[in-house]
Amino acid sequence: MPVVRANRKVKAGKHAILDVFPGLDKSVAFRAIFPDGLREEVLRDCRIDVVPEDMYMYIDDEAGNVVAGLGYLKTGEEKIVYLDVLHELTHIRQWHAGKELWDRRYNYVDRPTEIEAYQVAVDEARRLGMTDREIADYLRVEWTSREEHERLCQHLGVRSPESRAV
Repeated sequence: MPVVRANRKVKAGKHAILDVFPGLDKSVAFRAIFPDGLREEVLRDCRIDVVPEDMYMYIDDEAGNVVAGLGYLKTGEEKIVYLDVLHELTHIRQWHAGKELWDRRYNYVDRPTEIEAYQVAVDEARRLGMTDREIADYLRVEWTSREEHERLCQHLGVRSPESRAV
């Protein structure tokens, strides 16, 4: 099961999605995110805006593009970069559907759009053979507390190594 790899030779700038993630259109997970005519539109119109800033990825909700840090694309662990782009592309689908991506009524780890996007990444991580510990590590981000991390893991059915659950 090959992981879609980022083009490590990419330079800062706006790029077609398949120029940055060649083969993404063949990914089972990508095809599941866009099972309809929206897939062709995303492949044609969605750009990866590669920026020199030290950062991961997010979506530009003005343009419907993914913004990614150059250093992260060049040096990030391939599997993790792949899971992250699937997460962000789920937000692109949500954006096309008119969903409120950053609904402030919810904490980040409880927000329905985040849970859905993380679920796509978790399902693909499992398909790739990652263990719950590896997935829980993937879900641990610096902007969440330990308690929030455990709650996110619980939402997604991932056993967190920090959890006291047996």
